[in-house]
Amino acid sequence: MWMETKREVEEASRSRGSFSRRVLNALLSCTGDMKHLDECMQDKSFVLQLAVWALRGVARVILANNPLSGTLILAALYWASPWQGLLGTLGVLVSTLTAVIMGQDSAEVSGGLHGFNGVLVSLLMGVFSSAGDWYWWLLLPVCFGSATCIFLFSGLSSVLDRWDLPVAVFPFNIVIFLYLLCTSQDNPYFPHHPAMPPGALEPNGTTLNAIEVIRGIPLGVGQIFACGALGPSLLILGAVLLYSPLLAAHAVLGSAIGTLAGLSMAVRHGSLYSGLSGFNGALGCMAVGGLFFTFSWRTHLFAIASAFLSAYADIALCNLLGTVELPACSWAATLVVTLMLLQTSSLAAYRIPIGQVMAPEHNLRSRSQWAAGNTAERESTDV
Repeated sequence: MWMETKREVEEASRSRGSFSRRVLNALLSCTGDMKHLDECMQDKSFVLQLAVWALRGVARVILANNPLSGTLILAALYWASPWQGLLGTLGVLVSTLTAVIMGQDSAEVSGGLHGFNGVLVSLLMGVFSSAGDWYWWLLLPVCFGSATCIFLFSGLSSVLDRWDLPVAVFPFNIVIFLYLLCTSQDNPYFPHHPAMPPGALEPNGTTLNAIEVIRGIPLGVGQIFACGALGPSLLILGAVLLYSPLLAAHAVLGSAIGTLAGLSMAVRHGSLYSGLSGFNGALGCMAVGGLFFTFSWRTHLFAIASAFLSAYADIALCNLLGTVELPACSWAATLVVTLMLLQTSSLAAYRIPIGQVMAPEHNLRSRSQWAAGNTAERESTDV
């Protein structure tokens, strides 16, 4: 009798252990790049495939490549503003479909690389529009600008591929500049708000609210999507955490560094409170701290340096471009990260080839493999 009871207890514990492992494996399968989903979607309808490609494109804005992360981010955008959510959805669909029609590389399309610039263009057009929400005429430049990003992406990639550099958000920054220069505050069809330099003086702005400054750190992550609400920003941060905890940690660190840089330059309090001082620092820190470079103490220090450089460059560009009422967008982080990728110092030894960039945790595990492959390739070339 005692032996039977013991056997039942052992079987029950094994069953619980097996169930826990299955749950853990299911949760882990939702993290990282979710490559297994692409294999499952190969025989599915085009509409379902397009949805996955678009969701990857949404997540790519914040350097993630996970459709579930894209779903959470899109939900955050609709939570913050249904109009902005609609614009973001339209932008990613138009740019992705344009890439399909143009016959762009299928791996790039399925990986969302032709969707994220369209998302950013549509969101920024909505943010800067002074015509208010649900101004349907705005859908015309949103569609045109999102499609234009694909032409720019295709042209720039042929140049940047020579140095193994990503096109990143160069198309988005260019298109937004062209749009705002073509229109004006008093444009009868597409009026927009002027950009205010972060260094502009505020009346009676002598007291600083420490709680609001701390609140601006997670908002800096949300501002990557032009989202200034705390709840949606935390959901966006959760989407990054789902993809990669290491990337999420660098996002918060970079936003905090950007806020610190803003404090040191006495920028407008509104820029600190809204997170606008932090988002370029977050992007610079994320890109170097594990995405394009394998994580180590050395690359972590470079990531901190990249965050500071991105934040200070953003302040300088905002003050410069603000004189002509143009925003600096994400030019600062884009240029700083590009310069980091061109480094020939000890940082170059940790660089990951653009075609092999995956989740930081995966990059950490596979560094020895691609490094060995690159060494073998160089030896064969020398022979």
